[in-house]
Amino acid sequence: VHAEYAASLQWSTRLKIALGAAKGLAFLHEAQNPVIYRDFKTSNILLDSDYKAKLSDFGLAKDGPEEDETHVSTRVMGTQGYAAPEYIMTGHLTAKSDVYGFGVVLLELLTGRKSVDKSRPPREQNLVDWARPYLNDSRRLDRVMDPNLAGQYAGGAAQRAAALAYKCVSLNPKSRPHMSAVVSALEPLLALEED
Repeated sequence: VHAEYAASLQWSTRLKIALGAAKGLAFLHEAQNPVIYRDFKTSNILLDSDYKAKLSDFGLAKDGPEEDETHVSTRVMGTQGYAAPEYIMTGHLTAKSDVYGFGVVLLELLTGRKSVDKSRPPREQNLVDWARPYLNDSRRLDRVMDPNLAGQYAGGAAQRAAALAYKCVSLNPKSRPHMSAVVSALEPLLALEED
């Protein structure tokens, strides 16, 4: 999924993609031997003909921390705009690093914008920095929602999706939800669309 392609997708399709990707990350994080994806981004989400999301390119994936460890230390690798701030600064990789990347992808799906876009004015080049102030403000949320989605979603659904993105891109990794909680938050939003 690329941001330009995502901009042409309907609201329900975007939710379906987000949910499928979230389920993939939750599966990796909660496996008997957990895996941290490490470079989660839109271009690593493949779609089948029914827009079912599949994760690809596990080249940077790492085994998760052992039982008595809190993180994996590693050389910082990944894609600008998707990597969690604490990972960039310390090299400490956790499942919450992937949650941040998922939050960026969810923002791309909500806004129709790329994670980093140098063609935009300086204050709008980094998607997270630009969108974060609007995500928990229902009166201003429409400023960041993709205008192509106008009329396709109930306001409450957009607010809940934006609030979820806000939690996922929290600067404090401990404030980010686990991917299983992300799945639980997205499922009812998609169910609303399918009714």
